[in-house]
Amino acid sequence: MEGTKNTAKKKRNIALSAFTIILFLIYLLAIVSHLLPTAQFVGEEIVDGSGVVGATLWQTLMAPVYGFVGADGIEGAIQICFFVLILGAFLKMVNSTNAIEDGIKVLIKKLHGRELVLIPILMILFSIGGTTYGMLEETVGFYALLAVAMVAAGMDTIVSSAVVLLGAGSGVLGSTVNPFAVGAAVDAASKVLPEGYSVNQGIIIPLGVILWLSTLTISIIFVMAYAKRVIKKKGSTFLSLQEKKDMIETYADKEEKVKNVKLTGKQKVTLILFAFTFVIMIIGFIPWEDLAPGVFAFFEKTTGNITGAPLGWWYFNEASLWFLIMTIVIGIVNGYRESEIVDIFIDGADDMVGVILVIAIARGASILMQQTHLDNYIIYNASNVLQNVPKVVFAPLNYILHVGLSILVPSSSGLATLSAPIMAPLAYQSGFNVEVTLMEMVAANGFVNLFTPTCGAIMGGLALAKVQYTTWLKWVAKILVTIFIANIVVLTIAMMIL
Repeated sequence: MEGTKNTAKKKRNIALSAFTIILFLIYLLAIVSHLLPTAQFVGEEIVDGSGVVGATLWQTLMAPVYGFVGADGIEGAIQICFFVLILGAFLKMVNSTNAIEDGIKVLIKKLHGRELVLIPILMILFSIGGTTYGMLEETVGFYALLAVAMVAAGMDTIVSSAVVLLGAGSGVLGSTVNPFAVGAAVDAASKVLPEGYSVNQGIIIPLGVILWLSTLTISIIFVMAYAKRVIKKKGSTFLSLQEKKDMIETYADKEEKVKNVKLTGKQKVTLILFAFTFVIMIIGFIPWEDLAPGVFAFFEKTTGNITGAPLGWWYFNEASLWFLIMTIVIGIVNGYRESEIVDIFIDGADDMVGVILVIAIARGASILMQQTHLDNYIIYNASNVLQNVPKVVFAPLNYILHVGLSILVPSSSGLATLSAPIMAPLAYQSGFNVEVTLMEMVAANGFVNLFTPTCGAIMGGLALAKVQYTTWLKWVAKILVTIFIANIVVLTIAMMIL
């Protein structure tokens, strides 16, 4: 009997978290450092590419801690970690007002009978959130909300899921100032590039815009075509019979959810402040001194009294203070008591603890590589292999490499912290554009997060929409192939001309 019970038990799928994967990577790096040739020194200077210094036990165990605070003159990730905590508090404060959710409900009500227009409008809005602050996990609640409108309009929940996931995902893929992707990559690369070299945001931002808009355009075209087909012929839905039944039972005849909603005055002000906060952050990060010196001169005279740095010179510390201020302002505008503001702030920061742990642990791996000179060994020898590779070959290979890495480490900040310290110096030494190289990593990671099952936002959102993951994967396959090709074309051209 016991044997029968055991055989009847279902096997559990073991999915390693980003934490475990990065920790394993740290231990693997420590082991590898003892298997490679020993480094040769001339005085205190290492002979490039000669070998590595074996990691000690304490260096290996302390790597995650050093990822936060830094070690041996190497900066940790404390600035970006603190910013992520404040950002989490800000988003929690906005979400507590239901301003964004009710705003979409009002939009749905006004467009009743013309819901097809919602597809490009909402995908554009979601993509703006993606490109500016990496909006993805925050979208889970919208899967159910949009399912009501799309089903009522004669479409299905694949459409509503695609609007959210491909919309926000397009923005994340083409990140411009997203601190979790571009910010983390630039921060990590800046630590290891030659002194005096500054990563040019004037290249990263326009390239991000091109990737963002090209991916978004492809997505909108495919989703609109499918939605029109479903409206015209109900049988053309990609859902299985069971999925269609679940969709109807859950979301049909529930339009009342959006009929009587109205935005309050406080919610309208909250939406204005929400948009204003990110507009100022974007302006703060844009390198005005390089792009438009006259504009920067204006900012230099008129701003900087709050954060100590004028717009155009902001980094994570300045952005942290700005979001902290706006979190409090939004709480006051909505009439929250001091205790409520504090509770929401703590809850929001708590939501981001997992993110900052991934960032810090990943930075720990980078620090261990620098302590053992493993990064020097890899970069130097890889440079010898790739130095004669044409740009037209390097760009797609680097993109494909990071597609594979992103499957193992889906966290954009985690991947950036791991990869940028290797790939940025490699590109610099090999004569490739550093900024394009970083964006290849960002785009590849964003691409994988359109379909990876290790992303909680995807799995949770699809579950709410009553769409099986395998169904989503089959439906989105053609779109993914088109986006993949478009990304490689854009990045290869950028690498060729920059």
